[in-house]
Amino acid sequence: MLAVEHLRVADPILARLIDAVGPPDVQLTGAPTTFAALARAIVFQQLHGRAAGAIYARLCALFPGSGTSFTAGAIVAARDEDLLGAGLSRAKLLAMRDLARRAVDGAIPSLAEARSMEDEAIIEELTQTRGIGRWTSEMFLIFTLGRPDVLPVGDFGVRKGFALRYRQGEMPSPKQLLEYGERWRPYRSVASWYLWRALELDEETG
Repeated sequence: MLAVEHLRVADPILARLIDAVGPPDVQLTGAPTTFAALARAIVFQQLHGRAAGAIYARLCALFPGSGTSFTAGAIVAARDEDLLGAGLSRAKLLAMRDLARRAVDGAIPSLAEARSMEDEAIIEELTQTRGIGRWTSEMFLIFTLGRPDVLPVGDFGVRKGFALRYRQGEMPSPKQLLEYGERWRPYRSVASWYLWRALELDEETG
């Protein structure tokens, strides 16, 4: 794989992590729309995966026939008490409402539109929505659009993985990580994926 070979040559420390983990497996969300991807991201913000997954499943269950996603129009029409009853916090309810309204109004790019936009342009568009910050936008770029060169320097897992492999446990600042990550271009998304795996390896062996 071209990305792996580039990273091996560019960074011997990362090369050792690649050897320990194996080939990358960056799995895309398969979300049918930008709204669906971001709505799921809002639910999962600051929650453990299992708890967030349960809330998301309850939200989907509010809309029979929705499958594993739901539409912006369904959220606009839903009652606050039903969304809160599914497990959304008040802050996430407000974020979901704003996202849904903007999607219905055509104020967020469709997947087709996003695929033709630059990374920073997408981030600028998405972060105008309540509850959608840079980190959530970067996760959209990596796991929905499959963009190869995104480095989420504010992500705890990426920073912690870097600390474990490069800095004897000392967390880098976002600026330090950004500067070091220049050597990983144009495959910083793949490098980020390996740093997440570094954290998992530490938890498994710890």
